[in-house]
Amino acid sequence: MPPGDFSNDRRTASRGLGPSRLIPHRRPLGRCGPRGLLLGRTGEAVGLVGESGSGKSVSAFSIMGLLARPGRVSGGSIRFEGQELTALSERSMAAIRGREISMVFQDPLSSLNPAFTVGQQLVDTIRAHRPGIGRREARERAADALSMVGIADPGARLGAYPHEFSGGMRQRVMIALAISSKPKLLIADEPTTALDVTVQAQVVELLETLREEMGLAILFISHNLDLVAELCDRVLVMYAGSVVEEGPVEALFRSPEHPYTRLLQRCIPRIDRAEPLWSIEGAPPPLGTRIPGCAFADRCPEVMDKCRTARPLPHGTASHAVSCWVTP
Repeated sequence: MPPGDFSNDRRTASRGLGPSRLIPHRRPLGRCGPRGLLLGRTGEAVGLVGESGSGKSVSAFSIMGLLARPGRVSGGSIRFEGQELTALSERSMAAIRGREISMVFQDPLSSLNPAFTVGQQLVDTIRAHRPGIGRREARERAADALSMVGIADPGARLGAYPHEFSGGMRQRVMIALAISSKPKLLIADEPTTALDVTVQAQVVELLETLREEMGLAILFISHNLDLVAELCDRVLVMYAGSVVEEGPVEALFRSPEHPYTRLLQRCIPRIDRAEPLWSIEGAPPPLGTRIPGCAFADRCPEVMDKCRTARPLPHGTASHAVSCWVTP
């Protein structure tokens, strides 16, 4: 088995993908690490964490085939249940997008159309992915989807417009849209952004319930490590377009091996620690920077000379691997 290939019975495997392989640039971009995103046994939830600009959302849009031009997938592989998605035509990809793989976007207010009722948007989505369904049956399914995500009186709420829902309720509507066609994989791209902590917990609890009831595989993208620990079975830590550490959630949070993962954990606010909020010094490298060694070297407190000249390859076990020279 080649390094980084732990994809046995995974639903989706995305290898060698990251900003440097997805977005054209006048200068050659730094090569992404050989380790990609491997996710999705039935009912499995995988967390994808990292700072803004790490490549989390770009990776999600790549899986969905939604990269805005001039962005494109120029290398690597994205496979879904054995099918190579990068080789599909837009028409073939459209048959998978929303039906087999769905996505919950960050901002529900901008994702929902303010000119149409929630019911119209749900019905149109359901009929687009299930053409044989009539409008009446689609409306019944739309009401069922709202009920599944915990919206009271779903039949009446079908006639409401997005602005008539609170932020948390709009996010529930977005989740209802995503699950209305009963997908196998749900990508949740920071679904708790701009929500208060109580509503965040409710959204995570909802996702947990849905994956148990529907057998959903979930890719959960978030800055909030506490929410990731609550929902996910495995965690992928991404930095500068590459996965630098992957492991079971309990093992990774209890014994993180990459310096970046340890520093991310240190940034979590704690009420039992009487000290100012801590942050990682510096910033991720700009897109387009040629990096011969480890992309985190300039910010790493444990950096060695070798880190600046040679890119570390993933090592460890099939369940917990890290790309770091510091970690033996």
